[in-house]
Amino acid sequence: MKNKYSFLLSFLFLATSIGMAQGSSEYTGGMKVKLNEDGSKYFRIISWAQFWAQHSDNESLNSFGNEESDLNFSIRRARVLMYAQISKKFLILTHFGLNSQNAGNLSPTGQSSQSQLFFHDVWGEWSLDTNHAIGGGLHYWNGISRANNQSTLNMLTLDNNRQSWSTIGLSDQFARHMGVYMKGKFGKLQYRVSVNEALNNGLDVNGIPAADDATYNGRAILGGADAGKNFAGYFDYHFLDQESNFLPYKVGSYIGGKKVFNVGAGFFYHPNGSVSLNNAGGFQGEDVAIFSVDAFYDAPMGENGSAITAYAQFQSNDYGTNFTLGQTYETGSMFYTHIGYLLPGQSDKMIKIQPYVSYNNRSIDAIDDNASRLGIGGNLYFSGHHSKLSLEYSNQKYGNLDAVGTVTVQAMIYL
Repeated sequence: MKNKYSFLLSFLFLATSIGMAQGSSEYTGGMKVKLNEDGSKYFRIISWAQFWAQHSDNESLNSFGNEESDLNFSIRRARVLMYAQISKKFLILTHFGLNSQNAGNLSPTGQSSQSQLFFHDVWGEWSLDTNHAIGGGLHYWNGISRANNQSTLNMLTLDNNRQSWSTIGLSDQFARHMGVYMKGKFGKLQYRVSVNEALNNGLDVNGIPAADDATYNGRAILGGADAGKNFAGYFDYHFLDQESNFLPYKVGSYIGGKKVFNVGAGFFYHPNGSVSLNNAGGFQGEDVAIFSVDAFYDAPMGENGSAITAYAQFQSNDYGTNFTLGQTYETGSMFYTHIGYLLPGQSDKMIKIQPYVSYNNRSIDAIDDNASRLGIGGNLYFSGHHSKLSLEYSNQKYGNLDAVGTVTVQAMIYL
């Protein structure tokens, strides 16, 4: 155990030297190609990668019954995103990549379905006027909460709160629905609403309904006429600096670059999304309804270069009677919060340090108990979010099961 933690610390220092070599304060819009003189016609490419070294107390066995390594390497994300405008009237965006590539899902020739290279987003958007637009395709204009619209480029914590991405694989493809959306703002109030298709083959598609336990596979069992569509929306009021809603991805931390205070509320509603058995042994649909309220604050503190980032969310989760799946999704309620502090005296320095703490507590109807997760970590910035290292220790407890501690080091580059 001690040797494994020593290795992680050694990796941190090694990656620090790599990050310092590549850090730059000259990032001014990235890979953007102008197609006319004034730049109103253009396309932009964004690329990022996150590499993880992770140690967990959780013991696992391979298919031969032998113990697996408790120190593992993985590519958490490797993505390419491109969007283009040749007119202010419309925009097209494509986003592809892979997630959580590791020794368990690598294949000899990289052609297995487990290689996970797929489109995350593909949508087109048409402007109605300066403040409002409509669009359609495989999109990320989600409802529910800020965290359910989180960008993976600039998170405060090592990763997003898992339960805040509330429908991944249940009704959507990796937090993206196929549908139509409308987004815009009225003064300081921003909105996004959407009507979407539900996934046919979700994570719970093989679940067996019971009288007292619902499964989230309504479309597969009841058909698209009864359970094919879902509806979502998120509304947030911007009291201080106004955030951009040009793209759907919400910023996790501005590292003191803006003064933002937003309060939001959102929903996700899927009629007959889940299924249980009635008294006669037949199928009956149950509506999936998720509601959330949240608040986000990010601001510099004084003239010493320090800054604070804080987020809090309460969410009510109704996936159907006693629904639970993989210790991740459950009918019940959730409170989540995180807070980070950018250390002072760094305003004129390239390297910045930002410790943080996060906490999640969930009530779970199916086990009549709670689950919790505590995360303690920090970010070491070499060029803002474009080049950073993150280190986090998390302790996760589910019901009466033993707590699981995990240490993760992340190295990230984003251009």
